Amino acid sequence: MAKLYFKYGAMGSSKTAQALITKYNYEENDLSVWLLKPSADTRDGETILRSRIGLEAEVEIIPPETDVLQLFRDTRLGKCDVIIVDECQFLTQQQIDQLRSIVDEHNIPVMCFGLRTDFQTKLFPGSLRLMEVADTIQEIKTICDCGAKATVNARIDSTGHIVTQGAQVVLGGNDSYIAMCHKCYVRGIRDHRVIKLHGQK
Repeated sequence: MAKLYFKYGAMGSSKTAQALITKYNYEENDLSVWLLKPSADTRDGETILRSRIGLEAEVEIIPPETDVLQLFRDTRLGKCDVIIVDECQFLTQQQIDQLRSIVDEHNIPVMCFGLRTDFQTKLFPGSLRLMEVADTIQEIKTICDCGAKATVNARIDSTGHIVTQGAQVVLGGNDSYIAMCHKCYVRGIRDHRVIKLHGQK
C-alpha cells in the first residue's frame, strides 16, 4: 500500500538534497517521478529545484489555486510511479488533502519534504495538515551552532538580530535564516544577541 510521507527538518538539514537523491534513486530503477514545488518558492527560478550542495532538477510549479488531484488525473495518471514535493509547507491544506487522495485512490506514494514551523515556531498550514494526515512522519535532523539538535528556523535581520514579528513567508536561505535549538533561540531574543549567519565573515 502506498503512503503519504512527511519528512521535515529545520533549515540547512538537506531536505532538498534528500528529495533530489530520492528522485534519482527511483529513476535509477526505471520509475517515473513527478517532482513538484509550490509557486511560493521562487528562489531558484520557476522551473528549477536546487539544493545548497548543487544538486538540481526540473520541477513542476504548483500555484495555490491548483487542484493537485485533478492535475494528476489530467496529466500524470498512468505515467507516474511516485510524487515528490519539496517546500511542502507552502502548499494549502486543501492541496495536502488532494495529495492524500492521490495516495488513497490511486495507490501512488507521495513524499513531502519541508519545514515544520516558521520563524515564530508556528506550524505552516501545509505542515499542520501533514502532521494530521500523513502515514509516516520523519524528522531530518541538523544541529545548532552550540551542538544541540536544531528545531527552530530563526529569521535574522540586517543587524544580526532575531526577528520575532512579520509575514510568515519571507523567502531566504543562509542570508537570512539560521537553524537553532530552542534554548539558543530564546536566549538570542532575550539577550538581544547578534547572530552570525553561516557563510558570513
